Amino acid sequence: MGMLPSNVLASGHSKCLQVPPGASKRGTTVILKLKPNCECCDKDLAPDAADALICSFECTFCADCAATRLPSGRCPNCGGELVRRPARPAAMLAKYPASTERVTKPHPGCGKAA
Repeated sequence: MGMLPSNVLASGHSKCLQVPPGASKRGTTVILKLKPNCECCDKDLAPDAADALICSFECTFCADCAATRLPSGRCPNCGGELVRRPARPAAMLAKYPASTERVTKPHPGCGKAA
């Protein structure tokens, strides 16, 4: 692998693991956003949702959409594997709250949850 840009941490996925320009990497905490919804059907996904799935770029989907609406159960944005999103311990949510920014995209087969 070639040299990574200075603002990208070791994973090389610049979309989700960036250090702001000019900031030191030392002591930087990189955490998952824990997006609040499935970007396919817009179903609410709590920070501890057992059916929340993410790819390496943290695109977020519910297990039902991954199984029934997405081709081969893969991320329609990057083609990556979808895996269960880890739950953040409740005690840590106060210090590191889940995102409130809802993301939806018009993927083929996607639409509002029933």
